[in-house]
Amino acid sequence: MDDNYKIRKFREEDLEKVVLINRLCLPENYSSSFFLDLHKNYPEIFIVAEHNNEVVGYVMGRVEVGFSDFHKFKIARKGHIVSIAVLPEHRMKGIGTALMLQALKNMVLHYNCQETYLEVRVSNEKAINLYKKLGYKEVRRIPLYYLDGEDASVMSQELKLEEIQKQTLNHQ
Repeated sequence: MDDNYKIRKFREEDLEKVVLINRLCLPENYSSSFFLDLHKNYPEIFIVAEHNNEVVGYVMGRVEVGFSDFHKFKIARKGHIVSIAVLPEHRMKGIGTALMLQALKNMVLHYNCQETYLEVRVSNEKAINLYKKLGYKEVRRIPLYYLDGEDASVMSQELKLEEIQKQTLNHQ
C-alpha cells in the first residue's frame, strides 16, 4: 500500500461514502442505522481506508461470545467481520489486507477477542484467498446463506497479537 493511502477509524461523517461503497461493491446492503450501530458499539473495529482524503474502503465488525471453533466446549470472545469492501479502482493494492490487519489487531487490543470469523460467498475466490493469506481456515459451510441462494463459507482463525503484528510489518 503506497503513501497516498491512510487507514483510520470510521467517523460519522464517513457514513454516506461507506454506504455508497457497500452498495457499489456488495450485493448485501445494510441500513445507515446498522452501520451507525456497529460504530457506536464497536468503534475500534470500524475502519476506513482513505486515498487523497477520500474514503475508498471500509471494514466493520462486532464482538460476540460463543463456542470456540478450535477448542471443544470452550467459550470464546469472537470478533466477527461483518463487512469489508474496497472500491474496484483501488483493489489489488493491499488495502483490504491493511484494513483486515488493523481490525484484527484492534479486536485483540480493545475487545480481548481470542478468535475471529466471517462469512464469505463460496464463489468469491479473491476474498477467500485474502482471508487464507491472513490465516483464516474454512470451519463450515452454511447452505443457502445469501438471499440469492448461494452458500457461505464460514472462515475462522485464532487471534494471536504477535502473528498480526508480524503480518502488518511484512505488509508495509
